[in-house]
Amino acid sequence: MTEPRQLSPLQGQSAAPRYVWYASFGSNLHLSRLRYYLAGGCPPGTGRTYPGCRDPRDPLESTAVALPGDVYFAGESPVWTGGVAFYDPAAEGIAAARAHLVSVEQFSDIAAQEMHRDPGADLDLDAVLAAGRLETGPGPYETLVCAGSLDGRPVLTFTAPWCRNDVTCTAPSALYLHQLASGLRESHAWAPERIAEYLSARSGVAGHWASDALLSVCRGEVDAAVAPGDVAEVLPEPVRQPAS
Repeated sequence: MTEPRQLSPLQGQSAAPRYVWYASFGSNLHLSRLRYYLAGGCPPGTGRTYPGCRDPRDPLESTAVALPGDVYFAGESPVWTGGVAFYDPAAEGIAAARAHLVSVEQFSDIAAQEMHRDPGADLDLDAVLAAGRLETGPGPYETLVCAGSLDGRPVLTFTAPWCRNDVTCTAPSALYLHQLASGLRESHAWAPERIAEYLSARSGVAGHWASDALLSVCRGEVDAAVAPGDVAEVLPEPVRQPAS
């Protein structure tokens, strides 16, 4: 098991940073998945093609981190089906994440693709570095969050403008959970049992996935897993419906 690095409070920046840590708490925990955002292409099993970044190179470094806050699942993804992961920095808890050291240009292009925008323009990070949060739009991944710093560089991510308690959480699909489990195994070196324990406590998984089915997914036995609907017969409609 890899001990995740802890973040420090962000100190005042005397100059605009050239590099930032992009903290992924969802499918981009897995480096091979992130490469589609960097270099472009269509990930297997999905119908979405990513244009990629202006600079397609891999991160300079990637490391396991613990973000203050919580991860939950909500909405209905057209890529994965089922709920997708969001980060609530105001919630109690610790979110397992992976920080990728990238240029501001790369982070801007990754964020643009997650926001379903065309990459090619650098984000002005001054506001989010000053306030810790910046809503660039109403969409599910259009809110920038600065979670702290690592090695003196900002740790940034993007999530929904709402909090966990603002939506009714929805169950993620087996394929999406498998992607997250694979990323947690790669980044945190967790065993399947530890991954299942972590995911089972997240809103959207808790009460919707049976423990044995979840463990099967975390072991890579996606075909053997039951669908979330076999555990929770009817899922309530979200109060505010995110769509990734």
